[in-house]
Amino acid sequence: MKKRVEQAIILRNKEIAPDIFDMVLKTSLSQDAKAGQFIKLYPDNNKNLLPRPISICEIDKEQGTLRLVYQKIGEGTCLFSTMKEGDTIRILGTCGNGYKLFEDDKIHIFVGGGIGVPPLLETVKQTKGEKIVILGFRSGQFLKEDFEKYGAKVYIATDDGSVGFKGNVIELMRKENIQGDYIYSCGPKPMLKALTSYGEEKGIYTQVSMEERMACGIGACVGCVVDTKEGRKKVCKDGPVFNGLDIIF
Repeated sequence: MKKRVEQAIILRNKEIAPDIFDMVLKTSLSQDAKAGQFIKLYPDNNKNLLPRPISICEIDKEQGTLRLVYQKIGEGTCLFSTMKEGDTIRILGTCGNGYKLFEDDKIHIFVGGGIGVPPLLETVKQTKGEKIVILGFRSGQFLKEDFEKYGAKVYIATDDGSVGFKGNVIELMRKENIQGDYIYSCGPKPMLKALTSYGEEKGIYTQVSMEERMACGIGACVGCVVDTKEGRKKVCKDGPVFNGLDIIF
């Protein structure tokens, strides 16, 4: 499907955790969106010209909506956080290649770190079989109840021990001896590297969604490349989801 720019209507935009916002957009892009893809939002303030990539959290084709859960961290996302219900926002999408979904009734493991948690929700929603979700945060948590709504057993690890296990997701997985058939993941690169090693050790097929800074989002500027065993690839076009064993971390 060819990417296109359109004006989306904001149906919801609220803070659900410190500096974490939950936005719902009415947009025709929902009809072609897939789990693990992202869209780009334009600040449109004559100052921040480049659109910001935001992962798709949930897709509702019947209602024609996309849900985005994003972190307020820079000028662009700070601007997005001030927008209200009924406002319009210019978006580009849908971008990238999402997760390969396995529909067999096996054990599916979903591992997210920080703002890498949201894109896993739609993936869980579309997956059959046993679902185990491991979420890692520095402190606190968000979206736990959303994952549970779709039948997942959720574990949480926090750096400060404020919620769940004190430590990182890999330490938690080893403590609980988490094993299964497939791993779907998104988060910081050190986590993805360790998780790929864990998957290789346990014989689990591991998909990783890479987070890189992006400019164009359509593969033209070569600003978001990663090293793979097949050469350098663009996260925005060839990814963001890759087989973990293909990435040279």
